[in-house]
Amino acid sequence: MKAILIKSVGDPKVLEVADIPKPEINNENEVLVKIKAAGVNPIDAKLRGGLYPLNNFPAVLGCDGAGIVEGVGNEVTKFKIGDPVYYFHGGVDGIQGNYTEYKVLNQHFIAHKPKSIDFFESAALPLVAITAWEALFIHANLKKDKSVFINGAAGGVGHVAIQLAKYKKAKVFASVSSDEKNIFVSKLGVDHVINYKKENVSDEILKLTNNKGIDIVLDSVGGDEIEKIIPAISHYGKIVTLLQPNNKINWSNARFRNINLSFEVMLSPLLFNLKNKQIKQTKILQKCANLIDNKNLKIHINNVMPLKWAAKAHKKIEAGHTMGKIVLETKIK
Repeated sequence: MKAILIKSVGDPKVLEVADIPKPEINNENEVLVKIKAAGVNPIDAKLRGGLYPLNNFPAVLGCDGAGIVEGVGNEVTKFKIGDPVYYFHGGVDGIQGNYTEYKVLNQHFIAHKPKSIDFFESAALPLVAITAWEALFIHANLKKDKSVFINGAAGGVGHVAIQLAKYKKAKVFASVSSDEKNIFVSKLGVDHVINYKKENVSDEILKLTNNKGIDIVLDSVGGDEIEKIIPAISHYGKIVTLLQPNNKINWSNARFRNINLSFEVMLSPLLFNLKNKQIKQTKILQKCANLIDNKNLKIHINNVMPLKWAAKAHKKIEAGHTMGKIVLETKIK
């Protein structure tokens, strides 16, 4: 079968079309999926570029997939041949990813695809949906009428997080870098949009909240952005970050305001083989499928590219400022 391989870390040019053996079911709980589409995420580019450890080569990247069940093990009870499915699995060290035509994985990673959207939209959803869900509902325990600030709001995680927060009837503040993105996130229901290139985000939040501040921050930028937003967080508020904070941050203001800091790394259950957490993440996908089919959640596709254009997709991801998600059509034309 065709796949996009990398034989060493490097720039996007290391992604190349190659033939690899079609995987086979070796466990009674496994499912063979004919992949229709694979989501592209920043983690893929970071692994390819050597920013995160990747030691087993050649490697197939891509954590998100959607396709049709083509084979099942004798103990598979949740799926049958022909079922349309989607999932988060693979693309990290030692586990085949989804930049290819077929994949075998345990049934507990798989959810039935949302009925109302296609394979491209479905493949774009798993990583960002699980990340946003865990950040808002597990770490931050977001409730009705709470306020939440989301930076990087027009990106993959951000635009899903906006919709999940609005589904919970929270008040949403968001920062973006352009008028185009302002329009995009406003249509998703953001209550207050701040252009961080033109305005001081913390100052604007304090003005909008009568100096009370916001209850929750969902940070997908990292670095020193956390320190900048701390003055705009209410006492006993919460920060959930997806990235590494700057190691020079002065935490004294957050400490005396009793602000809680949490980290969200949705890869952990896969990386550390935490089966119970893996099953919980699959349940999140099932819940998101219901939200999509009930018109309470939608995924925005920035671009669908053929599999052989994986390098172009990575360049686009690394350039930043992408609204929504990029998806690869896995069929080699």
